[in-house]
Amino acid sequence: MLKFKKGLAMALASVLTVAMVTGCGGSTPPKDSGAAGGENTQGSEETVELVFSNVTSVSGKDAGEVFKRVAEEESGGSVVVNLFPDNMLGDDRVVIETTAMGNIDIGVSSTSPLATMYPDFYLFDSPYLFLNSQDAYAKLDGEVGQQILDGMESIGLKGLAFWENGFRNFTNNKIAVKTPADVKGFKVRTMENEVHIAAWTAFGANPTPMAFTELFTALQQGTVDAQENPLGIIDANKFVEVQKYVSLTQHVYTPYIVCMNLDKFNSLSENQQNAILKAAAESTSYQRERSQELEKEILEKFAAGGTTVVELTDVEKAEWQKVVADNNIFDLVKKKMGHPDYLDAMLAE
Repeated sequence: MLKFKKGLAMALASVLTVAMVTGCGGSTPPKDSGAAGGENTQGSEETVELVFSNVTSVSGKDAGEVFKRVAEEESGGSVVVNLFPDNMLGDDRVVIETTAMGNIDIGVSSTSPLATMYPDFYLFDSPYLFLNSQDAYAKLDGEVGQQILDGMESIGLKGLAFWENGFRNFTNNKIAVKTPADVKGFKVRTMENEVHIAAWTAFGANPTPMAFTELFTALQQGTVDAQENPLGIIDANKFVEVQKYVSLTQHVYTPYIVCMNLDKFNSLSENQQNAILKAAAESTSYQRERSQELEKEILEKFAAGGTTVVELTDVEKAEWQKVVADNNIFDLVKKKMGHPDYLDAMLAE
């Protein structure tokens, strides 16, 4: 582990050197921040440079730029954020582990890699925990969501925000799926995930774990009848070329977690900490709006290309949710969590 940490630190130092020479990541403070020649408007504050590792999604990368701008402006130039988008510094698991170690200051990750370190994130394996985006935002920004972020301090991370990764949706080439009865007997490609497999079995489908790289061919050849993924992945991988129907089942919601090395956050001045918190809040509002815009564009493209987009009402989604509850899928999730009452509280809301 020590060799890994030292090696990664050297690699990051090399990347940062290139960034400072070429302007990669915007290492120069904004002109209107008041920063010049290493000084800042706070005078007594030492300028702090932060490595921000970001994801590949367009909305995430755009939100990273907002985070940088707000953090630098609000700190009076005493915080400089160096952006490394597109998982330049490693995949989600590497980023989270490296942020906990302190070689990356701020990282963005999906919840799955975090769940092995912090079991309360298994919460987000739950099907139909949220019925729509506004429901998700309200619960994530509420008391329970904040408790989950605060709990990340136990693994050396400061939870800053929930960005949007998105809902998983269902595609197939047979019928316009709206109810659980519609998927009975369907061979559905799923991830190798105990909860997801149990849920699709409860819906009456035949869940079939399969490597993602094999999925397009499997759909094309009819090895599987259907698949489920966020709209961005469905679009980027051209699944609609071999799938006629896209049903907005929105059965699983996955957020991105924005987090910071706890020791690094605690080492900042109060002014700098407040700048980071404001940057997290403003970038979250922006990222969610941008995510919704991009999904709308994808759906319009699908419809224009002849794909049938099937929208479900909240009442129809509740029918799926009832199947999940009746088959004890939520109990399966709670057994994995450190604080199973979080799931109960979100469902109660």
